[in-house]
Amino acid sequence: MATKLFFLLILLSHVASSLSEGCHPQDKKALLQIKKELNNPTLLSSWNPHTNCCDVSSWYGVICAPSSNRVYSLLFEANDELSSTFPPSIGNLPTLEHILIYKLPKLIGSIPQSITKLTNLKSLTISETGISGAIPNYIAKLKSLTFLDLSNNHLSGKLPPNLFNLANFEAMYLQNNKLTGSIPSSLAKLNSSVVDLSHNRFEGDASVFFGFAKKTETIDLSWNMLAFDMGRLQFPKTLKRLDVSHNRVYGKLPEDVTNLEWLDVSYNRLCGEIPKGGIVQAMGKKSYLHNMCLCGSPLPSCKKYM
Repeated sequence: MATKLFFLLILLSHVASSLSEGCHPQDKKALLQIKKELNNPTLLSSWNPHTNCCDVSSWYGVICAPSSNRVYSLLFEANDELSSTFPPSIGNLPTLEHILIYKLPKLIGSIPQSITKLTNLKSLTISETGISGAIPNYIAKLKSLTFLDLSNNHLSGKLPPNLFNLANFEAMYLQNNKLTGSIPSSLAKLNSSVVDLSHNRFEGDASVFFGFAKKTETIDLSWNMLAFDMGRLQFPKTLKRLDVSHNRVYGKLPEDVTNLEWLDVSYNRLCGEIPKGGIVQAMGKKSYLHNMCLCGSPLPSCKKYM
């Protein structure tokens, strides 16, 4: 019986060794260092150095490419106990394509420069964390990046003017931060499907996000201090949703608003008659209230301004 047990233990050790070898040694080393930098949180208690890091049933939040056994996706979410700065060793996962860090309120500090080593990174989500400081200029070095979500953090400062270098950008979510200053004119070169800068402290002109040739579908600039002439805008032909409420936008509503599926221009300084057609009237009064002299259905008639 003792002999059988001995051989069984040997067999199990070989199986464990085989599973462990399924994970690239460089990736495992980096992951264990990340765990250490995060102060060995209970969230990552399944990260056992003696098991295969590509085994999705045992290593929480780690996904490997089946063809190469290299880590290509990391997911950390919904944990109030994890308390640490952002782990710089995340830059030592060269095949990483997707990062999702969500609802970790005690993850603090700034985004480390080591992230620029992730040349294959396609999507970066760091949302609802304690991350602070400026959006670093070196984010623009992530040439493969198509999706950026840095919403609901404590980021401050100005937008990096070199973000236009992200030629493959599809979506940019920066809402609910403490970002300030004007929108860099260089961002006119961005051509993403979604732009959300709402609930920040931006000021000045934001017309760089508009233009007939752009492929943008959603623009949310609400709750800022932006001031530009809406009547001069040329809407992207693909634009479906527009929210510029709670700003200092002035001028008239262009006829292009009749092509939208959703609109909110309330709490601005707009004037003139509201165009007729499409969803414009169906949106109701709330989408147009508290402007300087905007009039016409669904608001009262323009006669009182004549």
